[in-house]
Amino acid sequence: MLKVAVEAEEKSGSLLMAWWDGQGAAKVLARKADAILLERAKGDISLAELARSGRDDDATSIICNVVAMLHAPKAKPLPALLPLSKRFEELEPAAAIHGGILSRSAETARALLASPQEASVLHGDIHHDNILDFGERGWLAIDPKGLFGERGFDYANLFCNPDPTDHTRPVATSRFERRLEIVSDMARLERRRLLQWILAWAGLSAVWYIADGQSPENQFHIAKLAAGQLDV
Repeated sequence: MLKVAVEAEEKSGSLLMAWWDGQGAAKVLARKADAILLERAKGDISLAELARSGRDDDATSIICNVVAMLHAPKAKPLPALLPLSKRFEELEPAAAIHGGILSRSAETARALLASPQEASVLHGDIHHDNILDFGERGWLAIDPKGLFGERGFDYANLFCNPDPTDHTRPVATSRFERRLEIVSDMARLERRRLLQWILAWAGLSAVWYIADGQSPENQFHIAKLAAGQLDV
């Protein structure tokens, strides 16, 4: 699989793929300038389909295991990565315009970014379709954004997925709470901190949906679920 990076995040992600060297991520077979050649996923199991077919716990557990491998420290210099704060640049201006739950998301993101904990390399775009079945090699990640920041951030996006436009309704409260239980336990994350990252990320994701002319209904739904849990 040939991937040619165009944007800064993609270029940083390509460097990170090479740094991982096949541990938790697809192996880079060759690299030149902004292009990388990746091993191809040959398995036929989809995490999105697992989640939609009543095996959401299994899909969530697989994601947690892969993310743990990606975050594992290595005895070699880090590649050039983008600060996590850059990922959130569009949230504050949008919150000032639209208000509502976006204001709560922006306020939460600001506080999290000002006091990072457990800094790590970050994939930056963990979701069900960015972790693929590589057969004997197991489940491996693709398409990272190449960020550096608090490791808890990397688990937030899985709460907004799979995409509800693909034959599913927004994540039910019971499923949200079950994912929260699995992730906080497997990733050893403090529950409140994880909820804050979910609230921050869901707001940012909503901003991107609005900018693309798409409905942010699911992102708002997740943000409100997280905010509701934080207010209990």
